[in-house]
Amino acid sequence: MRRLLPSTSTRLALLVMGFFLAAVVVIGGGVYVAVSTLLLRDARELVHADTIALTDTYRDGGRAALLAELRSRIDGGEGDPDAVYALADANGRALLGQLPEAREPGMHGRWVEFSERAPEGAPAPRVIGFERRLPGGELLLAGQRLQSEDRLLALMQQAAVLALLVAVTLGALVGWLTSRWVSRRLRSLDATAARVGAGELGLRVPLDRSGDAFDQLAQRFNAMLDRIEELLEGVRHATDHIAHDLRTPLTRLRNRLEDLRQHAPEAASRQGLAQALAETDQLLQAFAALLRLARIEAQPADATAPALDLRGLIDDAADMYGPVAAERGLRIVQAGGAATVRGDRDQLFQLVVNLLDNALKHAPPGSDVELALDATPEGVRLQVADRGTGIPVADRDRVFDRFLRLEAHRGTPGVGLGLSLVRAIARHHGGRVALLDNAPGLRVVVLLPAA
Repeated sequence: MRRLLPSTSTRLALLVMGFFLAAVVVIGGGVYVAVSTLLLRDARELVHADTIALTDTYRDGGRAALLAELRSRIDGGEGDPDAVYALADANGRALLGQLPEAREPGMHGRWVEFSERAPEGAPAPRVIGFERRLPGGELLLAGQRLQSEDRLLALMQQAAVLALLVAVTLGALVGWLTSRWVSRRLRSLDATAARVGAGELGLRVPLDRSGDAFDQLAQRFNAMLDRIEELLEGVRHATDHIAHDLRTPLTRLRNRLEDLRQHAPEAASRQGLAQALAETDQLLQAFAALLRLARIEAQPADATAPALDLRGLIDDAADMYGPVAAERGLRIVQAGGAATVRGDRDQLFQLVVNLLDNALKHAPPGSDVELALDATPEGVRLQVADRGTGIPVADRDRVFDRFLRLEAHRGTPGVGLGLSLVRAIARHHGGRVALLDNAPGLRVVVLLPAA
């Protein structure tokens, strides 16, 4: 559902375009209503003045003078060509022109609006008129055709449509430019966050010193990165110091235990010392793995790393673990072709070795451990699969945590850092790790960028 929604930049562009359209509609509609009202008011004032003049003519000379004045205006061309006149006697018989069919006006008159008859195919002009009952009972109508006003309003409508199209174009352009500007300001923040997440902890967002909201956000983001780097450095130094400080006395303890085991007179004592030596070796391996993990996580990604053949590393790892697999009644099966990646040979070899060692530990006797390598559109895919008990779906993210060992695997050798190293090495090389069901067993998929 989230993919169907437009991006923030698209929504911003649509918002700006919407404001443009709303402004044009409101301003254009207001101007149209104001001009239409003004034109109608002017036409009413003209008709009203004309009605008063004709009424005065009637009072001065009667019906005959009024009819003569109306005919001279209509036939003689002395009046306004858009003027409309009509006169009927007290019985309703038309003396001049044609009155609209409507209710009887009062002595003070009334305003009427109607469409005048026009030739077939021609538009009927709109007329606004004023009807008034004269003292002798005659009914007078003076009106004005609104052709000029209608043409002006039609022209305004056409201009409004054109302005709306221009507003849509300008709104889309301004919205696009605004979204591009916002995206450009945020792109540096996103790029910095991505590179910091890849391991470049010393990188910071460039500032333009404008003091706007984006610049303030970049400053706060840089301050947050400074604090994170400070905390990580503190944790890393503490881990390194602990590992270094404890590795030396542990090494001395191991040497002393080895010396005691060699000179112990009783077999039981030698066996107990051998167990103590094994546990000491496991502690030393854990500290070595911690130091290696800290160094890998602290290293930034190297885009200039040399290209190497991952198939050769897999073959070396399979040869090294071949005797171990044969001793446990297992068989290492390889599939796929060659693939080239960029990175550190020792680290990638460590990744393959850790995955192969885990698979051999948990595979049941008589089964196969699969090592597959192939190139995909997404990159180079390395797969290591076994037929063991597998890992429950709920625990597949947790097993990458340091020193975490599931209850089903506590009886096997190890300290719980193997998969942590695998994920750190994959991320350092721009890849990712996924744990899938092998039905039965576990299938580990590592995807790395191709060289």
